Amino acid sequence: MSETGQKEVHGFQTEVKQLLQLMIHSLYSNKEIFLRELVSNAADAADKLRFRALSDADLYEGDGELRVRVSADKENNTITISDNGIGMTRDDVIEHLGTIAKSGTAEFFSKLSGDQAADSQLIGQFGVGFYSAFIVADKVTVRTRIAGGAASDGVQWTSAGEGDFTVEGIEKAGRGTDIILHLKEDEAEFLDDWRLKSIVTKYSDHISVSVEMLTPEVAEVPESEGPDGEKIPAVPAKPAEWQACNKATALWTREKSELNDDEYKEFYKHVSHDFSDPLLWAHNKVEGKTEYTSLLYIPSKAPFDMYNREKQHGLKLYVQRVFIMDDAEQFMPTYLRFVKGLLDSNDLPLNVSREILQDNKVTQAIRKGCTKRVLTMLERLGKNDKEKYQTFWDEFGQVLKEGPAEDMTHKEQIAKLLRFASTHENNATQNVSLAEYVERMKEGQDKIYFVVADSFEAAKNSPHLEVFRKKGIEVLLLSDRIDEWLISHLTEFDGKQLQSVARGGLNLGDMEDEEAKEAQEKLEQEFDSVVTRIKEALGDKVKDVRLSQRLTDSPACIVTDEQDMSSQMMKLMQSVGQPVPESKPIFEINGEHDLVRHVADEQDDEQFKQWTEVLFEQAMLAERGSLQDPASFVSRLNKLMLSLTK
Repeated sequence: MSETGQKEVHGFQTEVKQLLQLMIHSLYSNKEIFLRELVSNAADAADKLRFRALSDADLYEGDGELRVRVSADKENNTITISDNGIGMTRDDVIEHLGTIAKSGTAEFFSKLSGDQAADSQLIGQFGVGFYSAFIVADKVTVRTRIAGGAASDGVQWTSAGEGDFTVEGIEKAGRGTDIILHLKEDEAEFLDDWRLKSIVTKYSDHISVSVEMLTPEVAEVPESEGPDGEKIPAVPAKPAEWQACNKATALWTREKSELNDDEYKEFYKHVSHDFSDPLLWAHNKVEGKTEYTSLLYIPSKAPFDMYNREKQHGLKLYVQRVFIMDDAEQFMPTYLRFVKGLLDSNDLPLNVSREILQDNKVTQAIRKGCTKRVLTMLERLGKNDKEKYQTFWDEFGQVLKEGPAEDMTHKEQIAKLLRFASTHENNATQNVSLAEYVERMKEGQDKIYFVVADSFEAAKNSPHLEVFRKKGIEVLLLSDRIDEWLISHLTEFDGKQLQSVARGGLNLGDMEDEEAKEAQEKLEQEFDSVVTRIKEALGDKVKDVRLSQRLTDSPACIVTDEQDMSSQMMKLMQSVGQPVPESKPIFEINGEHDLVRHVADEQDDEQFKQWTEVLFEQAMLAERGSLQDPASFVSRLNKLMLSLTK
């Protein structure tokens, strides 16, 4: 219970102060969105009351007609947005209007650049909601009372949007929330009823709750006589009345033929709190064993906290058009967590909980249907509009790469959606599909070749690619952190095995000509004793030493045995604190390289050992990006360079 008249002053959370300043300046060119955000919040409050009242009808307090009302007061220079929804307690007010209760806020602010146009997009992804009021107001007053509470439970929140806000107890007869905006001097345009109505119609036509505005009061006009003596009937007085200025029909319940793109786009902004238009969407009504309506959107921009596993994701869930919950994650796999939208089921109970959803057969059927719908939507986009699909991939590709490990059922369909950089394009853009790679495979090629590295540059310049470049064989260049994890679960495509060029012995099969095979055999005989000598010099540092078939320009390289963990997987496990099993690399030398021939001719055993270790450590550095003892490597290299000057 709030004590009437008790006033407290609170400081804003630091992030709120930052957001207010950035938002007021960055979003000023699109300032009318304040009304969209506040009406959307009010509609959500009505939805939440409708759900809570399913188990406690007394919360309606005798008034079950849920609504949002917008009014302007020119005399006092204010706009009021009122709802008779769930309302807030004193603790709710302090928590929701004084803090940004989102994980990843520090990351969000670190990405702000100071460029207003760019920052406005990021702020839009963050979702400004209530704080958008300060775009047009220099002071905001919130009067609220929780549904089912007493009149004395009312709370008033007031702030000028600077360092602090005040909270005090008030008497409030009706439930719900009134937000009173004290407009800045230069925002008088929003006091015009026609302007407000046009904004509501533009942004909030789809909201299922009635958004009402007052019609003008009509004064009584007495009966009169016209110029020719005819009687003009009297016009009775008509008081101002609240009238709905939106359709107040849930958009997803309407037929697709009735809806246009603009309506779909505005509804997306309502459910996602994103400022950008969606990239594409799918609106479907499913009938049969399971009946539900889905409206699924692919955003055009990734949210700043997409990789935060603690962030809630999912779809809005309605049951028979009654709002049940936000972020119902059970209906969409984690690798599709970027999908926004809603589901309206006819088969789930109104009192459904997250626990019931987890193991519910209806949930599983809807999840399967929605997953297939999204993957099919993306597959069509990839075929019909490559430029638009590239936009999607650049934003969400790394998340989609989680799919083959998570969803065995749809692994083949997901594989068709993947895009990679490759030696065919020779740039960092990931725009090569596995299907395109297979189409370009050389005669006699039966594998899809790839290399994984820490960066695109490291992948592109990997010594393992040298023989593939010489023979014109395309290799996929993988440099995203998740790529090694992806490849461990995606072992083939279209009947073709995926093969790392840095793993195991190289066998190009039918692509290797007889002349090259004979030359390799001759070289192996020539270097047989050198290979044995190198093995002795390196001892237990390596699993094996052999003459390379993959090198043409580099003197040596490191290769991972087929049964061992790759270098990239070891780094991935180490980065998350997991123990890494010990494994030794295979050391390959290029018998045609001048440096290797120089080492082979070295008769002094100590000098030979020093040269061998330098070659080995260079190869380790090129493959893994670091050495366990870099100081020893530098010292050894310096001694060898000095010996050459004598």
